[in-house]
Amino acid sequence: MTTYSGRVGLIQRVLPGYRASFFEMLAMQCQGGLSVFAGQPRPREAIEASKELQKAKYHPARNVHLFGGPFYFCWQRGLLKWLQAWEPQVLVVEANPRYLSTPRAVRWMKERGRPVIGWGLGAPPLRGGLAGLRRARRRRFLSQFDALIAYSERGRAEYQALGLPAGRIYVAPNAVAPRPQGDAPQRPATFAGQAAVLYVGRLQARKRIDSLLRAVAGLPMDLQPRLQIVGEGPARPELARLAAQIYPATGFSGAQYGSALDALFAAADLFVLPGTGGLAVQQAMAHGLPIIVAEGDGSQEDTVSPANGWVLPPDDEAALAAALAEALSDPARLRQMGAASFRLARERFNLESMVERFVSALNEVKR
Repeated sequence: MTTYSGRVGLIQRVLPGYRASFFEMLAMQCQGGLSVFAGQPRPREAIEASKELQKAKYHPARNVHLFGGPFYFCWQRGLLKWLQAWEPQVLVVEANPRYLSTPRAVRWMKERGRPVIGWGLGAPPLRGGLAGLRRARRRRFLSQFDALIAYSERGRAEYQALGLPAGRIYVAPNAVAPRPQGDAPQRPATFAGQAAVLYVGRLQARKRIDSLLRAVAGLPMDLQPRLQIVGEGPARPELARLAAQIYPATGFSGAQYGSALDALFAAADLFVLPGTGGLAVQQAMAHGLPIIVAEGDGSQEDTVSPANGWVLPPDDEAALAAALAEALSDPARLRQMGAASFRLARERFNLESMVERFVSALNEVKR
């Protein structure tokens, strides 16, 4: 794996636990070191935030959360002091205009002739009466970066559609698990009794776990699976009540990590993500699972294809039920799809590949 010779600064609104492994691996490839400046989430966000790193340096920010919903903004106190103390040769920031202190950091770097890289989901098309004005504002914001790193090919295309130079846009496939080693997990040719369907993620309304509960409850009796819901969040009490009413064969495991989470992936036959999000998809692929996922930020289209799963229209409960019925009626096909997921995780969608793309961008902006 290639390395970057300089010192890197990276600004995050928060430091979620699932990103820690990425930052640690990236730090090992930055010879001058990596410092991460990040604050704490709002309590209701149900984000498991890390407060320390081993290989990378962690500098706590003081986040000031302003308003909420579509009007949410964040100001990070202590940013300039951190920049002055760390003196990064390249800065990586979230390409999100809602983080009001970011332009201040960009100016500080530009005054010293140092490059800044924006990292983001993409720039989905805008609609409405002020779409043209908002599009111009978005382009001005993104144009201040020397390079952009997108999560997906769709994100790259959206940045290019704004007129940003293709040569300045990189794609680093979103990942939380390292490249799987050895052979793909071997699962029996048929299900051991009921099939096991797994969901992993935060328990929030936007994850549409209620749709998953209704979809499995509506399946024919011979196809109904054991459903395991892994994660915590504000929607858990409501989801537990719904499950008790319509699908008691649902287990709620709470948040799980490490070997305990690995065991849950190993015991599953199918992974389902019915709402927004997507990082757990890559974890499931690394465990050799076929995937059912709703369209979201674009990364789903990169990782899931007919070879290893189903990509569904968002908020389409009928399509979710149909995909579940198709998947659970053919265990042999599911095993083939799981093997395809494992190959993709080993070859393309893993932490090592993500770090490699980041290091390539760092070296390019340095030149």
